[in-house]
Amino acid sequence: MKTIKKYMLMLFLLMGLLAMSGCKKFLDINRNPSNPQIPKAEFMISRAIFQMANGTSEDYMQLFKLVQYWSSTTTDDRYDRHGMSATGSDVTGVIWRLNYVDLGLNIEEMIKDGIENKKYEYAGIGYAIKAWSFQMTTDMYGEIILDEAFTDPNKLTFRYQYQRDVYERVREWSQLSIKYLNMKSPSDYSGALAGPSGDYMYRGDVNKWKKFVYGNLALQYGHLVNKPSFATTYADSVVKYVDLSFTSVAEDATVKFTASNEDDSNVFGPLYGRFFTVLNTANGRISSTILNLLAGGVRGVPVVDPLVSVDPRLSRMLTPTIIAGSPPTLGPYKAITPTKGGTGVPHVLGPPTNVVTAPYAGKYLFSNASEYVIMSYAQLQFAKAEALFLKGDKGAALIAYRNGIRGHMAFVNRYGMAGPNVTIAAPEIELYMISTEVAQNEAELTISDIMNQKYIAQWGWAGLEQWCDLRKYHYDPAVFTQYHQMSGSELHVNNNGKYAYRYRPRYNSEYAWNRTELDKWGGLASDYNTKETWFSTPEN
Repeated sequence: MKTIKKYMLMLFLLMGLLAMSGCKKFLDINRNPSNPQIPKAEFMISRAIFQMANGTSEDYMQLFKLVQYWSSTTTDDRYDRHGMSATGSDVTGVIWRLNYVDLGLNIEEMIKDGIENKKYEYAGIGYAIKAWSFQMTTDMYGEIILDEAFTDPNKLTFRYQYQRDVYERVREWSQLSIKYLNMKSPSDYSGALAGPSGDYMYRGDVNKWKKFVYGNLALQYGHLVNKPSFATTYADSVVKYVDLSFTSVAEDATVKFTASNEDDSNVFGPLYGRFFTVLNTANGRISSTILNLLAGGVRGVPVVDPLVSVDPRLSRMLTPTIIAGSPPTLGPYKAITPTKGGTGVPHVLGPPTNVVTAPYAGKYLFSNASEYVIMSYAQLQFAKAEALFLKGDKGAALIAYRNGIRGHMAFVNRYGMAGPNVTIAAPEIELYMISTEVAQNEAELTISDIMNQKYIAQWGWAGLEQWCDLRKYHYDPAVFTQYHQMSGSELHVNNNGKYAYRYRPRYNSEYAWNRTELDKWGGLASDYNTKETWFSTPEN
């Protein structure tokens, strides 16, 4: 009962009602006050993994506009302009809630049960998820609650700690994860982990979980490109951990769905409803940034309103316009320039008419049965290429860069589950690989080549990692050549002519109860969202 009270109090203090989380797939059976139970790791893991998808997807609905994955038909949309929600709103605070509530004490109890009862696989997976979650949270918000997060249940205020401290703690938890994943439990839990209420990521394959941990570390070190010692120290760490991580798209970290019903369908898909409904309004229209990259703009000048492209991913990832007729035909691909609004541009999820029937119901990663991607092989290969390039080893960087492109072609073939001509055939891939859109030798290779290809590979899912990329290069147009650069008047009025570098902590908790602590970090300023986070600065 003490555990139940502690959980409910923290739930109230940090976030509000858990019912607001939108969790449909799994019930937390350990938190029934009329029938209290001893929490068991076996009952927590499936809900935790589902929340990795559910929690990130909610914030991505707005974050995807900042990184220009999609744009609004409305002129001067708040998020297109890098603005944040007004005070008192819970929008753009879901990763905060994910870390401290939806995972929160559930993960703490999962780790505790795993260690005390020698269920080492669960302890290792618990630490892996905890490290990932805190990494996501600090990358989203900067300074966050760390040591005081799950201590005294009677506390009303919580101390924030510097992002550097969180990065160090993530590394510690990562090593603990590897430690427990390397240990063998006395009892066999393979059946429970692989079962229908078990490990929805890797079905208990601890080797793949170790690769997930290493991948998370590689991405963390990859954020530190502005540190004076990056080329001599951190770059080697990126390469080391990428090499210890995924070897192919088959090892990507994903949450699986059967699409047999609403509660077991992709949180990005039409059947689940919430995300799909939001995008089939003025939101979620194809942005000029991604269309330009897929239409010849990685290394050249993009084609305006293309019908086809040398990049075979265009037709698999984006939706063309529909020309009325009997039968209707496919027209050119069109996009909205961020902040400019407009009509006649297809939804990311389907035609501009809001029709969501086949073949465009849930294009690409947005179909009901598509796996929700958390981390990918291609993404990590580009992180490796970037580190090697900045280290000065352009030959090795070229290999990783080209591996990343091929890896993303395989990614599209695996996850591109809607639309015609889904599979990208080998000849199409080879034609693209020898095109002018791909660097052919180390002398041609630039950091822009790598980061633009990584942008394509992360489009539609890795919103926070993409935002880390943009921020660490300070939105440099020489690096992100197709990112729409905004003038002072285009940026939100509260931003004082600056791009966003952090989200505000969850409003209805921190701004109600923790204002004094927020004020210490400048969190009450109207342009707090433009304050640069530590990882993108040269400060050690």
